[in-house]
Amino acid sequence: MASIKRLKKDIDYLSFEVISDCYNYNYLHPGKNEKVLDIVRDTIIARNQLIARVNHPDGKDNHKLVKSYYKAIFTDLLKGVDNSFERLSNLVKEK
Repeated sequence: MASIKRLKKDIDYLSFEVISDCYNYNYLHPGKNEKVLDIVRDTIIARNQLIARVNHPDGKDNHKLVKSYYKAIFTDLLKGVDNSFERLSNLVKEK
């Protein structure tokens, strides 16, 4: 992980990409608002939790612990974004 600042930017960027795609889907397919809004709501909650985790690291004295902590946050980010895109993809397939 290059820096905490870059990690926060990655969290924001990926989260807002999911939200943007959800709003595009909602614009193109009106009528399925509830499922799309659930994805947006879950993405916002996950983003806020990840930012809170970045701001409060565990084991500040041990370099290896800190590095593995931030790596775990990054993998959680990727898993969460992948899950959100997968849910959105399933909505697109239903249509």
